[in-house]
Amino acid sequence: MDDANALLFDVEDGIATLTLNRPHEGNALTPALLAALEDAWIRVERDDAIRVAIITGAGERHFCTGASVGTLRVGQGTLHNKPHALVNRFSPRMCHVTKPVVCAVNGLVNGGGLHFVADSDIVVASALAAFMDSHVSVGQVSGLESVGIARRAGLGAALLLGLAGRAYRMPAERAWQLGMVDLLEPGPGEALARARELARAITANSPQAMAHTKRAIWASTEMPDPAAHDHGWELLKSHWSHPDFEEGPRAFAEKRKPDWDPDPNARR
Repeated sequence: MDDANALLFDVEDGIATLTLNRPHEGNALTPALLAALEDAWIRVERDDAIRVAIITGAGERHFCTGASVGTLRVGQGTLHNKPHALVNRFSPRMCHVTKPVVCAVNGLVNGGGLHFVADSDIVVASALAAFMDSHVSVGQVSGLESVGIARRAGLGAALLLGLAGRAYRMPAERAWQLGMVDLLEPGPGEALARARELARAITANSPQAMAHTKRAIWASTEMPDPAAHDHGWELLKSHWSHPDFEEGPRAFAEKRKPDWDPDPNARR
């Protein structure tokens, strides 16, 4: 399959859907696909017409099986001896996307594919999906995605996946029990449908309020108390001068749909 079509990007009704489109290789990540993902997340962030994004995989067997084995060469793709923030730019969190991102897991997630699970805001998965981290089984270190999994599902889950390698596949139901998955649906089609339903509902909310809410919540995974609460309080106060702060209550009182201002720098 042509690498030019390795990532599908569709926008409809304020929802951008990013589809990893390499089903012949388990939607594995190549250098070209990584570059396409960075461009896509930048577009999601900059386009005011986009309110929420969905990331999913093509087919029903695999969401993303990690890096394409044939491209694992030092100096290629993300294997550069440079700081993490300069090299790894393919997930929404890596690209500092402030808009809500829903991950629709349609099948097996392995290795680098765990980044999308760890770095998305809401994870909807098929009950037929599974999660695995085969890094150590092929002589590689799970030093990034496992950190995100530890924050989302706990230290034990990250250690089990990271150290067991190919010997263990975590069922979707167990991932849901641990909080790695937020919503569990019967099959791949239902997972994507639920993600779209949720995304449509999210588009009705204030973009600015959601961006600040997202910042506050994610910061809590990196800051101790009371710094996390202080940060959240400053974000809350900064929203007082934004038009949406008054538009929301006014629209509610007038029983009409709010007219949100997508400009994060807008002031009354």
